[in-house]
Amino acid sequence: MNLILLIPDDMVTDARARITGRRLRHVLEVHRAGVGDELVVGLLGGRIGTGRVTRVDDSLLEMDVRLDRDPPAGLPLTVVLALPRPKVLRRVLHSLSVMGVKRIVLVNAARVEKSYWQTPFLTQEAIDRQLVLGLEQSRDTLLPEVLLKQRFKPFAEDELPGMIKGSLSLVAHPGVAATCPRDVRGPVTLAVGPEGGFVPYEIEKLVSLGFIPVSLGERVLHVEAAIPALVSRLF
Repeated sequence: MNLILLIPDDMVTDARARITGRRLRHVLEVHRAGVGDELVVGLLGGRIGTGRVTRVDDSLLEMDVRLDRDPPAGLPLTVVLALPRPKVLRRVLHSLSVMGVKRIVLVNAARVEKSYWQTPFLTQEAIDRQLVLGLEQSRDTLLPEVLLKQRFKPFAEDELPGMIKGSLSLVAHPGVAATCPRDVRGPVTLAVGPEGGFVPYEIEKLVSLGFIPVSLGERVLHVEAAIPALVSRLF
C-alpha cells in the first residue's frame, strides 16, 4: 500500500482523519508507523498529500492531514473487455486501476461462458475492492468507472458508436498483420476479446464501427498479459 486511501467518513475534520480495520493493520504491520511519522494519503475522488500520525493503537489511528496536490492524470483510454474468467477478472481490474485506466466496459461475447456473469466478483463491492487496491498501489484517488454490458449486439449498435467518437479505436485480435501502435497522442478505445479472441461476427461488427484490428505479433497471450502489454505500447 503506497498510499493510505481515505474516504469521506474517515475525515473527523477537514484536516484530521481516523482509520481502522484493514488500513490500520497495514500501517501497523508494514509501515510500522508511530506518533510523529508521516504517511502518503489521499482522499477518494480528491487530492493527495501527507498524514502526520498523532495517535495510534491497536484499534485506530488518527492523523493530521494536508492534501496539497492533485492525483496523477488518468490515461485517455477506454478498455472494452470481453468478460474474463472470474479469477482473471480480479487481477485485470486491479491492473487496469494501477495503470490509470478510468473507464472499463465489461461486455459479453460469444466465447464468454454464461456462468461468468453470475460470479460474486461482479458485485459493486467486489469490483470496487480491486479498483481501490489498484489506487493504493499507484498513489491515485480517482476510482475508474466500470460498466457491465451483457448483450454484445445492442451495446455495439446503440452505445459503442457514441463511446468511441473522437478516439482511435483498436481491437486486439491474434493473427492480424497490423501491430499495435506505439505512443499514441490522443484518446484511444481498446477492445480486447476473450481467450481465443472475438468470433468473426464480432470482429466484423467492430470493424464496421471503425475499429482497426491489431496484434502484438505472433505470440498469443493470455488476457491478463495482453492488456498491460497493449497499454504500455499505446502510452
